[in-house]
Amino acid sequence: MQIYNTLTRTRQTFTPIEPGKVRMYVCGMTVYDYCHLGHARVMVAFDVITRYLRQRGFDVTYVRNITDIDDKILRRAEENGETISDLTERMIAAMHEDEQRLFVLRPDHEPRATGHIGEITAMITTLIDKGYAYAADNGDVYYRVRKFEGYGKLNNRDLDDMRAGARIDVDEHKEDPLDFVLWKAAKPGEASWPSPWGDGRPGWHIECSAMSTCCLGETFDIHGGGPDLTFPHHENEIAQSEAATGKTYVNTWMHAGAVRVDSEKMSKSLGNFFTIREVLEQHDPEVVRYLLVASHYRSAINYAPSSLNDARKSLERFYTALEGVEVTDGDTLEVGPGDYAARFTAAMDDDFNTPEALSVMFDLARELNRVRQEDSSQAEVLARELKRLGAVLGLLQQAPDAFLKGAAGELAFSEDEIEARIAARAEAKKARDFTEADRIRDELAANGILLKDSREGTSWVVDRSGGS
Repeated sequence: MQIYNTLTRTRQTFTPIEPGKVRMYVCGMTVYDYCHLGHARVMVAFDVITRYLRQRGFDVTYVRNITDIDDKILRRAEENGETISDLTERMIAAMHEDEQRLFVLRPDHEPRATGHIGEITAMITTLIDKGYAYAADNGDVYYRVRKFEGYGKLNNRDLDDMRAGARIDVDEHKEDPLDFVLWKAAKPGEASWPSPWGDGRPGWHIECSAMSTCCLGETFDIHGGGPDLTFPHHENEIAQSEAATGKTYVNTWMHAGAVRVDSEKMSKSLGNFFTIREVLEQHDPEVVRYLLVASHYRSAINYAPSSLNDARKSLERFYTALEGVEVTDGDTLEVGPGDYAARFTAAMDDDFNTPEALSVMFDLARELNRVRQEDSSQAEVLARELKRLGAVLGLLQQAPDAFLKGAAGELAFSEDEIEARIAARAEAKKARDFTEADRIRDELAANGILLKDSREGTSWVVDRSGGS
């Protein structure tokens, strides 16, 4: 298995520290607002990675943290007139609803920053004792960036270049403008915890160093996150953790690609910023997930009406192939026509190449369509394999009929009315009144319902090609 390592900027053969076991940490959400599409990208990318590693036989411990104390959280709680805990609990519950709708499995552990204050202050104390951090006279504690020799290695950046190009707030309490905060002294009335340096709260970067080490050990296999976290967040995590422990912090660094909206960067200032729940009010969750899976996890995704339409059509091809094929428990097709399982594994072993894995699944769907009328037993085996491979990507787990008719509630006709018109059309055809039969078909088509005639009778699907 080859995985691209952001640290080395190369694909490397993945060898876990402990044979058969994978320890992975992914930076999670700061819970002051609803999750947006960028969060969905990271959620789904590492959900697929976790699913595949487990399918390959690895015992995966997946940790994704929650930042539940932060400047943004303090401001939002004050703006809303609610307590910090009320705000964060509400946003965490909403996050779990969003990921469930996107078929994202919950991580094994979901540590919260406020639950690890002891580990955080202990790590800061170690850094002070080793000379990598210092307590300023204002009650803050800072990390000495120039003290750590490897600073900048994740991003391949030189300290002096960082200093010249950085927009750094002037802070008279810092020894060096590049130094960053580990502990923030509390302002009057702010949420705070006791520490050797006075009441305060942790800085963002130290939270992840402490929580990941606590949950997974001083060195672990994979650390992931969004594309905006390589600097300074992950760079600072490396500096803190390796200075504190004297050991390599992480062996493989992985970063998901960004989400663009109509080819532009998603941002509130451009008015193209969407929360997950806003998107799911308009679009089938599996369609959104397919869009996120169809691109390689390191590639940028373009979120646009045309890309969603393409995702819908692709899923319809799969579900149409599965429609009407009874799938029961039984042996899956490990080797057979097209060697689908082996090709799927080869694609995913190549840095989780989901576009190539989906290409294999399309080949499998075409073969299923070819044999379904000739060999029902072989069709069942192929359908079972298609669903099994789809499950690795978190796809194709709905009943085909349910997906293909999934937007029926938005149509002008109810399901009973649609079925009544189909029955009336059948009677018209039986009476050789083809003008009336065509009129009923055209009426349904004009209202977004496409009829499909086959030997077994007439079925229908929602026509999604015209919407966005």
